[in-house]
Amino acid sequence: MIRQIVKYPDPILQRPTEKVTEFDEDLRKLAEDMFESMYTAIGIGLAAPQIGVSKRITVIDLSNKKNPEEKIVLVNPEITHKEGKQVEEEGCLSLPDIRDKVARAARVKVSAQDLKGNWFEMEGEELLARAFQHEIDHLDGILFPWRVSALKRDLILRRIRKLQKAGEWK
Repeated sequence: MIRQIVKYPDPILQRPTEKVTEFDEDLRKLAEDMFESMYTAIGIGLAAPQIGVSKRITVIDLSNKKNPEEKIVLVNPEITHKEGKQVEEEGCLSLPDIRDKVARAARVKVSAQDLKGNWFEMEGEELLARAFQHEIDHLDGILFPWRVSALKRDLILRRIRKLQKAGEWK
């Protein structure tokens, strides 16, 4: 089922999510809905708060549905190692049409659970490392404008307020 993407400034996007403790059919259905919603919105990653669910789960697919083996589900993920630096432009489905350069680690290692509750580790470089960091930030209540300078963040937030006033940000 396609779910609506929640937009900033919805409060669910700005608070930490709850740890997943039940690994059942509802969780599998949530992950399916998240992939479907992400593909419809043409994204490469989606965190549960972005569809209004305060659970610590995120999905990522850099192939955009072209390669099913590249689908990643991270339940209760934590970044356990970071190294290097990359600065690239980022966008977010919860902040449509807003983009800016964000500094992130170039390589990361993530520890997470799968949909059955089994723990695993995964490493990512470049775009995958960026996606891991961006989506885990969502689970911690952090949006990418919080990762840019105060001046750039202020400009982004002013632009959103202007769009809200004009009725173009719903």
